[in-house]
Amino acid sequence: MSAPREEIPFFTGAASLRAGWAGLEARLRTVARSGRFTYGPLGRELEQAIAERTGARHAVAVGNGTDALVILLRAAGIGPGDEVIVPAYTFFATASSVLHVGAEPVLVDILPGSYAMDPEAARAAITERTRAIMPVHLFSQMADMRRLRDLADEHGLLLLEDSAEGIDMVMGGVHAGLWGKGGVLSFFPTKTLGSLGDAGMVLTDDDEVAARARRLRSHGQEVDGSYEYLELGYNSRLDEIQSAVLLTRLETLGAEIERRAEIAARYDRQLAALAPAVRTPWFPETAEPGNPVFYVYLIESDRRDALVEYLTEHGVGTEVYYPRALTEQPALAALAGARHPVPVAVAASRRAVGLPLYPDLTDDQVDRVCELIARFHKETP
Repeated sequence: MSAPREEIPFFTGAASLRAGWAGLEARLRTVARSGRFTYGPLGRELEQAIAERTGARHAVAVGNGTDALVILLRAAGIGPGDEVIVPAYTFFATASSVLHVGAEPVLVDILPGSYAMDPEAARAAITERTRAIMPVHLFSQMADMRRLRDLADEHGLLLLEDSAEGIDMVMGGVHAGLWGKGGVLSFFPTKTLGSLGDAGMVLTDDDEVAARARRLRSHGQEVDGSYEYLELGYNSRLDEIQSAVLLTRLETLGAEIERRAEIAARYDRQLAALAPAVRTPWFPETAEPGNPVFYVYLIESDRRDALVEYLTEHGVGTEVYYPRALTEQPALAALAGARHPVPVAVAASRRAVGLPLYPDLTDDQVDRVCELIARFHKETP
């Protein structure tokens, strides 16, 4: 009888959860005894911890990363009639959050390698209605924030950041999300710092943006529990259970980021021999120490879909980031912002795929993934 096939999921945090269970259990008992299950003492403790880690003046906990984007945009004053320049290669929420506040996302191309907004494409998209530029930090590195900040300053535009994946990413000593008016973090379970459900955070050094973000997350109340509503807001308070999870996981975040880097380096060494059939992550000249932080290990292949099918057949999970550029999304088809050519974004959507990368992944499993990728390119036409 043949040995059972080893399944290597795209993501699992089971071992990490078991390792940290004692500390998490203690915090969960505190929550249970307190009777406070929505935003409370642990939520405030988490905000302080994230502010200290990132260097932000304010960290405002909310229900999820998408809410963080919507709340940040509104808190910064973005609304109907405004245009916000966003990259065409990103998760749908980057554009949908702009639409949710009544503004229009203007989709522009990305740079190869960083998969982040091309500053020159952003420059070409500026009109009299442009109010903000919102780059996204994807996979392992930040956008070229120096050029984008200079561009925003030159045209008197707000600089906002979809830094949902950006925990611990730093450029020029400035943490992701803090180069302009503000940014966000997502704590979705697969993220570098992940919860056991949905959770998010608004980061800003601006007192007024922070005050409005706090008001918007709680139905528009200036003071929680006052029942006095100054504007229409949202029910987006981070719950105490997720705060307990995130506070516990913060204790090992540095070590987990180091492990992610080790795994990425192991992939690099073994997949280098497959070039140019496989393109491993690479970093432009703007990359600096503190950047990269590997949330996703992304490769490119001209035969991406066949490779994904082969790995799936052999028990290896993958994730296609992203199968369509935003200009190809049906919900965004009517946007005038789709008027700009995005060939790099479209090419990435046809070629890019994420491989398993998380602290629970073993060296043997990394070797197995690399062996299968090599075998695919050797054995299949």
